Amino acid sequence: MRHATGALATLAAALVAIGCSAGGETLPTRNPAAQPAVPVSAGTVVRKPMPMTIEGIGTAEPYSTVAVHSQVTGELTSVHFTDGDDVEKGQLLFTLDRRPLEAALQQAEAALERDLAQLTNAAAQFQRYQDLSDRGIATREQLDQTRTNKATLEAAVAADRAAVENARVQLAYATVSAPLAGRTGKLMIHAGNLVRANDTTPLVVINQVTPIYVSFAIAEGQLPILKQYMARGPLAVEARPPGDTAPASTGRVTFVDNAVDQSTGTITIRGTFSNADRRLWPGQFVNVVVTLDTDPNAIVVPAAAVQDGQQGKFVFVIKADKSVEQRTINVVRTAGSDAVVSSGLAPGDTVVTDGQLRLAPGSHVTVRPSASGNDGTGKS
Repeated sequence: MRHATGALATLAAALVAIGCSAGGETLPTRNPAAQPAVPVSAGTVVRKPMPMTIEGIGTAEPYSTVAVHSQVTGELTSVHFTDGDDVEKGQLLFTLDRRPLEAALQQAEAALERDLAQLTNAAAQFQRYQDLSDRGIATREQLDQTRTNKATLEAAVAADRAAVENARVQLAYATVSAPLAGRTGKLMIHAGNLVRANDTTPLVVINQVTPIYVSFAIAEGQLPILKQYMARGPLAVEARPPGDTAPASTGRVTFVDNAVDQSTGTITIRGTFSNADRRLWPGQFVNVVVTLDTDPNAIVVPAAAVQDGQQGKFVFVIKADKSVEQRTINVVRTAGSDAVVSSGLAPGDTVVTDGQLRLAPGSHVTVRPSASGNDGTGKS
């Protein structure tokens, strides 16, 4: 036991010696203030108006879409547009062979004329037998027979008129017009082909792209605040294709789905855009921003300055002596390259935006000038 205690004491003394010296020299204790100044980039905390937004990724959808089909069977004789054209409502698109349909109309009209002539004769006969019956010359049975014949021909004439109207409708279907104004897609069937009534393959698909919808999903936790601001009035929504640096297309929120998708915990929202410049295209993915309100006095820090730590989010604040102080902050939300904070910072504070990995509380820094020539402290 005595030998074991002595060995432990010897080992402890050796560890102390190693910690206190290396190569006969004493190792200095690390002091951040004694270290060389760390080059960093910096930004300034400001107070400015900041929009309260909900962001997401959406998909552009046509305002209306129609798959154009033929309602009669026949040969496609003419196509009056080029696929990809913009067409107006009622514009002629296709013509089918009219001859069989015209012949059917003429046949129906001839049957109507025949039955009308027979009806005229039957009506005259009924009138004669009515007079004879009144004078007691014709029997009641003869009068009933002529009445029945007249009624039968009246029904036949009514059926003939319906057949003529149907033939005229079928003939009208030989010309196919655009049911709405929009952009045509790829032509599916070319002139010379036989088309069938209500075939599964459409002749062409027309999408209305002005205006246009953009659908996107938000988390169900954001729904209450969205509904709260929608109750105050229409909400503005912006959409921009990825990589597009031009100003965003603007619209308004016009639809909130009636149920939350339980598999994803999201709900679908839809905005309507005039899309006069055709920047948005059906099927296109876009970045969406819904503006709820604007905070006129938000305290804003560059988002690049915000770091994650064990105690939450923090920033390194540069003090007047060029040393840094680690300060815990509360981030309310982020908007692009800005972060809105509710505590921990004040307007005019200078924070480190790049180079934080080499810093510790008390470290000294030198601020690299920005591209504008500003050193991040508000001085050039």
